[in-house]
Amino acid sequence: MHTTEPIPAQVESLLNAHGVQLPSLHLLLATDMTLTGHYSESWLGVDDKYVYMISPSPSYEQNGRSAGPGASLRFETYPLADIEEVRSVNMMGNGMLVLRTKQTEFVLCRYSNTRAKQLGQFAKIVNKLAKGEALEAEDFEDPRAEVACPKCGQLYPDQNRKVCPKCVDRRSVFLRVLSFVPRYKTQIALILFFMLAGVALNALNPYIQGVILFDEVLAEDGKYHGRLVEMVFVIAGLQLVSLLTSIMHARINAQMTAEVVRDLKVEVYAAMQRLSLGFFTKRQTGSLMTRVNDDAMNLQYFFHDGLPFFIVNCLQIIAIVTVMLRLNWQLALVLLVPAPAIVWFVAKVYPKLWKIFTRRHMKNRALNAVLNDTLTGFRVVKAFGREDAEIDRFEVRNLDVYDVSLAEGRMKAILFPTMSMLMSLGGFVVWALGGAQVLTGALTFGTLMTFINYLGMLYGPLEFMTHIVDWWTHCMNAAQRIFELLDAQSDVPEAANPVRLPAIRGEVEIDNVTFEYEPNKPVLRDINLHIKPGEMIGLVGHSGAGKSTITNLISRLYDVTEGAIRIDGVDVRDASVADLRRQIGMVLQEPYLFQGSIAENIAYAKPDATPEEIILAAMMANAHYFIVNLPDGYDTVIGRRGHNLSGGERQRISIARALLHNPRILILDEATASVDTETERNIQEALERLFEGRTTIAIAHRLSTLRDADRLVVIEKGQIVEVGTHAELVKKRGVYYNLLQKQREALKIGVKIA
Repeated sequence: MHTTEPIPAQVESLLNAHGVQLPSLHLLLATDMTLTGHYSESWLGVDDKYVYMISPSPSYEQNGRSAGPGASLRFETYPLADIEEVRSVNMMGNGMLVLRTKQTEFVLCRYSNTRAKQLGQFAKIVNKLAKGEALEAEDFEDPRAEVACPKCGQLYPDQNRKVCPKCVDRRSVFLRVLSFVPRYKTQIALILFFMLAGVALNALNPYIQGVILFDEVLAEDGKYHGRLVEMVFVIAGLQLVSLLTSIMHARINAQMTAEVVRDLKVEVYAAMQRLSLGFFTKRQTGSLMTRVNDDAMNLQYFFHDGLPFFIVNCLQIIAIVTVMLRLNWQLALVLLVPAPAIVWFVAKVYPKLWKIFTRRHMKNRALNAVLNDTLTGFRVVKAFGREDAEIDRFEVRNLDVYDVSLAEGRMKAILFPTMSMLMSLGGFVVWALGGAQVLTGALTFGTLMTFINYLGMLYGPLEFMTHIVDWWTHCMNAAQRIFELLDAQSDVPEAANPVRLPAIRGEVEIDNVTFEYEPNKPVLRDINLHIKPGEMIGLVGHSGAGKSTITNLISRLYDVTEGAIRIDGVDVRDASVADLRRQIGMVLQEPYLFQGSIAENIAYAKPDATPEEIILAAMMANAHYFIVNLPDGYDTVIGRRGHNLSGGERQRISIARALLHNPRILILDEATASVDTETERNIQEALERLFEGRTTIAIAHRLSTLRDADRLVVIEKGQIVEVGTHAELVKKRGVYYNLLQKQREALKIGVKIA
């Protein structure tokens, strides 16, 4: 038996009293509302024969009391043999399970939104048992596990990412970032060489300017007494060589940075292109743009300002400390006194800073999403005069970014000055202790000045180390998000050994297909349809009935939840995705045109098309004559989405694109819904040419455009309810006939009903 929470003794006793043993149940779970809408616990169970309902007695429901220990409970059973379907209906703030038998339909129970996924899972299990289907392990997976971290139970900040900032393995992220290093090993090696050369030269300067200059050149008993000019030239020469190494390092670093950003953006963008449509429908455009642009830029800091400088600064610290130990080990050890306090402080602050950076990215992403929505839909904003409302919406998101940025700034304002102060404590002691040793003669003035100069050089690397937390969190957060994209698996993966489809006849078989966009919420149920090669099928039904979903499944933009779709006898899941897409063409209600020339848009699916092929396709689509009247003809550059063309012109370019693509299966999704009558006539002529010799599946709310279809398939609530020709369905006087009558009344157009 599977259950999601502890079972009250009273519930178990009631089940046992009716001869139901817990091990015999497939699933037992609680719901949190009564039928009257009061919050109270009820229990649902199912075994091989019955569905069981344990709920508070009517007296408790009427009084609005919770069915706690001692409450009176009622026990109800429903034979599986009588159940045709159990479905979950989600509403605003709550939902309900509706049970349909051969005789009636009624509400079995109600639940709050927190229980929606569990009750949807219960409905799915009952339906499988009612159909006599075997249950599988995945049917019992806890749906709540999708929203929270399985380790700590904390809710995911972003439900689309499923990443817990508390439990993420940062070490593995860092090691994976290091795997990028071999790509740029030559540049990194040269950068390290010139940086190390600069470090060595800089480390030599304090010794020359301190010990040698004061104790050997200026001192009367010095080894190089009086050779001041030569020493000045030596110092100047070292500075010049150091400058040249810095220039070389900067030039190579700039080139590598540009390459890193370029390669990362291409890799992230290519990874996104491989993902399925479902990935993009669940995410905001602004969020994905942030990953391509901002995260790639943040990660390049790892290679540009991070790894090389971290290595060099570490080596510089080691070299300086070694020299300081050789000069005066007592003074050198004094510098280590603040180290434990610094380590403790970083360990306390770092986790908080990581969380703040994660929140800041989420708020920035939400801000970008609002910005993208407004800029994309500026026509709607202007048309309805909603500028002020959009400004308010933007200000709310912008205030969120402000708040988290303020928190970050306050944290940094404490972190960096405090760490600088802790590191400078050793310097004060050095001045005091070193000065005392000079006064007693235990230390020469030149050695003290050299030590002080090295101490000044040490502050630079140590200051870098204080900002390493900021750099590290930025880079690792960005890397984590980029790797999520690179590792994301398509919902429609390519088969291990895909079946090639270089040519097809166009036969389509939809075999007992059920589909869910979200778990336990079927959009299509038990769809069966066989389409012959060259046949034209019209899909008819109310908005939301599932017509477009069927075409999306045929073109494999999504995979079926249950059942199979076959093209020429090959399951689309086993077919080569590239071959499948080459054999299927789509003309949509709102054709998308890319920024570029008209010729480029027509040739989008066939980039190697000749000018003659492009012109022929445009002529067949009744688009040639309006194109040649444009200022630059086929070379006319159209704006994004083709906003400088009319709806009918955009649609005809879309049809030309489909004609040039020359698919064996054609899908038309409301292709003439947004145009006037005259334009529709021109488009309809072009479509008739497009239909020739192809299997065509057309969706249209304007039923008159589908009268000549070989068969009409009527969809209602995700199921096929009628199939036949126009005349057959009108004669039947069922769902199609009612749709036709309603459209005639609404449009006030006489529709001939044969």
